Amino acid sequence: MDAAAEKITEMQGYKLHVIETDKYKTNTIVWRMKAPLTKEDVTKRALLPQVLQSSSATFPTTTKLRAYLDELYGATLFVDLAKKGEYHIISFLIEIANEKFLSDPSPLLKKGFELLADILTNPNVSGNGFDQETVEKEKRTLKQRIQSVYDDKMRYSNVRLIEEMCKGEPYALQVNGEAEEVNAISSENLYSYYKKAFSEDEMDLYVVGDVHEEEVKAIASQLLNFEQRTPKDATKQEVQKRSVVNEVKEEQDVKQGKLNIGYRTNIVYGDPDYFALQVFNGIFGGFSHSKLFINVREKASLAYYAASRLESHKGLMMVMSGIDIKNFDQAVGIIHEQMEAMKKGDFTEDELTQTKAVIRNQILETLDTSRGLLEILYHNVIANSTIKIDDWLTEMEKATRDDIIKVAGKIDLDTIYFLTGSEAGN
Repeated sequence: MDAAAEKITEMQGYKLHVIETDKYKTNTIVWRMKAPLTKEDVTKRALLPQVLQSSSATFPTTTKLRAYLDELYGATLFVDLAKKGEYHIISFLIEIANEKFLSDPSPLLKKGFELLADILTNPNVSGNGFDQETVEKEKRTLKQRIQSVYDDKMRYSNVRLIEEMCKGEPYALQVNGEAEEVNAISSENLYSYYKKAFSEDEMDLYVVGDVHEEEVKAIASQLLNFEQRTPKDATKQEVQKRSVVNEVKEEQDVKQGKLNIGYRTNIVYGDPDYFALQVFNGIFGGFSHSKLFINVREKASLAYYAASRLESHKGLMMVMSGIDIKNFDQAVGIIHEQMEAMKKGDFTEDELTQTKAVIRNQILETLDTSRGLLEILYHNVIANSTIKIDDWLTEMEKATRDDIIKVAGKIDLDTIYFLTGSEAGN
């Protein structure tokens, strides 16, 4: 797993992570910014990367910026927003050809860096604010992005489960912010927030590819320098176990019911039990051989889909299923039965072995792309830990039946959310 031998250097205001590998045909540059989720900033923060990637002072229109990417042998640039635990993470990604494979010897890596620095530090500003037209265009797009969650009932029901389950916690905030807050954002207050974010956020720069660490450090120190900071940690949320399960039914004009169930695992990335929890989730609902898929979907024919997933930095596990509205009680009953089976250790050695093999393959597949590798490595920044990928695979492989039963014993049912049609008469 040499690809994951990352070298980390403290730079001015950020950390530089270099992963030297000839595994990929392109070089990938990723800039990440992490700050605690807050209601006050979440919507501005969702808008900011879209405005920055839309244009810069050097490339004052999206057309000019995209034309320049084409000149760089079809380099790609995109931004991403994520919510990991109580943190809101902005990513800027540039993927660029390695000049070793081209007849043109122009220094593409440096040009990619220069473009990133231009987008981050030389924005398209007029007076005390971002370019007005760009901000208004991106505000319209952000509203559409927020609305799209409501139009996709599978995503909507998952968002609603988290809102109900984590009421009063920052994690209940949506990654794209709140529609009613968008209009209040001006080019001036967004520019003020930009300056705040770049002086307070925890910032990391990842470079992956057939590169040399010293060259990367030299380019980075020349182009990207920020004021030093002590990044803010998110407030640890102490959550009490519910004495009564929170059950929420919401009526809409839907033909298929969406049943989403939230559990508190009480285990987060970096905890000793985390690797056994991964295996637990795989046996319970993570894959097509899992108990939920076999028992809820295949045997009982109750669900169009049935699966579980972990939120590793928040200590949550969510079960998602699409069911006929009339099958609510039966589906909930079978899901409860599968959880009880896990708590009693009612799973076979074959299930344990197969799950470990699938998780291993999934991790190795993820490492086949530079983006996937960076996703795995960035877990350590979020959790302030130093877990190596080899250790992840080794510890997961070591998880025993007793370890998984122990993990199951820590998991508490918290919230049952059901998006149902009006004909159910609830």
